[in-house]
Amino acid sequence: MSAHDEILDLKARMSQSIIGQTDVIDRLVIGLLANGNLLVEGLPGLAKTRAIKAMAKNLDARFSRIQFTPDLLPSDVTGTEVYHQSGGEAEFRFDPGPIFANIVLADEINRAPAKVQAALLEAMEERQVTVAGTTHKMEPLFIVMATQNPIEQEGTYPLPEAQMDRFLMHVNITYPPVEDEVEVIRLVRGEEIAAQAAQAEDGTAPAKEKPEAIPQRAVFEARAEIGQVHVSDAMDRYMADLVQATRTPAALSDELARWIAVGASPRASLALDKCSRAHAWMAGRDYVDPQDVRAIAPDVFRHRIALSFEAQGEGKLNDDVTATIVELVALP
Repeated sequence: MSAHDEILDLKARMSQSIIGQTDVIDRLVIGLLANGNLLVEGLPGLAKTRAIKAMAKNLDARFSRIQFTPDLLPSDVTGTEVYHQSGGEAEFRFDPGPIFANIVLADEINRAPAKVQAALLEAMEERQVTVAGTTHKMEPLFIVMATQNPIEQEGTYPLPEAQMDRFLMHVNITYPPVEDEVEVIRLVRGEEIAAQAAQAEDGTAPAKEKPEAIPQRAVFEARAEIGQVHVSDAMDRYMADLVQATRTPAALSDELARWIAVGASPRASLALDKCSRAHAWMAGRDYVDPQDVRAIAPDVFRHRIALSFEAQGEGKLNDDVTATIVELVALP
């Protein structure tokens, strides 16, 4: 089986556990293939954690979940030097924290204080942790998926814009259509019935055979193939023009000039390039076209454009501004 087939198989397996969130599954897989970290936001109960766990369960990877709370310390995330004594000898050894995994779920990242957020973001950016003067490298497959919900802001520590910029994409999860919600009810009911049946058999019921996990090799092979996806000079300029439009909105329209306070950083250009190539590869193409860039632009710009007070007063969202930019910037 080719790397492309194995990645599509990963998507299909995730879709069995997550109903009605096809775009979210696509973005999680794209983040994995683009070797970037994701910020996943949505109201409570919209399967943010379940989606990330579904990826980890079907991938041959070590999974770690960190529940962020106001009393968390940086060492609770990164690990610390611990004094060990045995056989008459004593020494300090590094005990790795939960950040040392392949897929790290940082649940409700905005509930932890700034020091803990900074420790996590440093590990995300540098792919290493330094404790007591010693540097500890992350594994080759390493991705952080942080979640937060847009309500209940009391007792939270919102991520500064400069730190949010380090996330490759900001994925937004919305309510599913009613038809999909019916399927969610049936799915969860079936899982509960299966679990109760196993308990009734005192755990002696034969375990359902699970398919073999997707190997990490498939991810690395996919990344190598994505690196060969062709991006024309015109597409490079188109991506740069989209980002530049967020910085000089007056050149496009007076409305945009009123709505945008701060434009996107150069990380946005790099994210557009990485994610659009992954999007094209997943679609089975070896080249990037404008539709790839347009599809991924909202997730790349969502956390990188700072709206003015006027835009917020008019009820405008970052997605509204991005849609206007995509409409006004000329296609290559």
